[in-house]
Amino acid sequence: MDGKELRRAFGQFATGITVVGVNNGDRLHGMTANSFTSVSLDPPLLLVNVIKGSNTHGLIEAAGRFAISVLTEKQQIWSDQFAGRFPEKKGVFDAPHHLGQLGQPILEGSLAWFECTLHAAYDGGDHTIFVGKVESFGTDPNAGEPLLFCNSRYQRLVPAP
Repeated sequence: MDGKELRRAFGQFATGITVVGVNNGDRLHGMTANSFTSVSLDPPLLLVNVIKGSNTHGLIEAAGRFAISVLTEKQQIWSDQFAGRFPEKKGVFDAPHHLGQLGQPILEGSLAWFECTLHAAYDGGDHTIFVGKVESFGTDPNAGEPLLFCNSRYQRLVPAP
C-alpha cells in the first residue's frame, strides 16, 4: 500500500483544526491536530491522535492532562506555528492564552476549548489515541468561523443554500 496515496485519500475528509496544549509544570507546549473528535457525553470523553515520539506525546503521558483549543479562521497563524511550519518556534507556546482550571494552556479567541485529564491511551500504529475526560470546557459563538482543512490546504465554510 502506498502511504503517500493513502495520506492523500485520508486528506479528502474535511476537518476542523485544533491545538493541543500541555503544561507539564516546566513548560507549555502546543501541537496542531485535526484528528480530534468527541467520544461520549456520559462520561464526557474526547480523543486526539498524537504521533509517537513527538514532544507532545511524552508530555501528555507525563502530565496526565491536556487542553484542546478549536481554532477560528483568524487563528491560522497558530495552526501553522504549532504544526512546525516555523521551525524556530516549533512547540513554543507564545500565542495569547490563559491557563484553565487544570493549569493547561487554552488559546484566547478559540471557538471552543476543552480541558481534560487522561482517561485512556490506546495503540494506534504510529500514533497513540489519547482519550481525555473533559473536566472543563467553554465556547465563544462570536469568535468567528471555524478553521477547516481539506485536500492539504485550508478551506472556508460556505453555508449551504
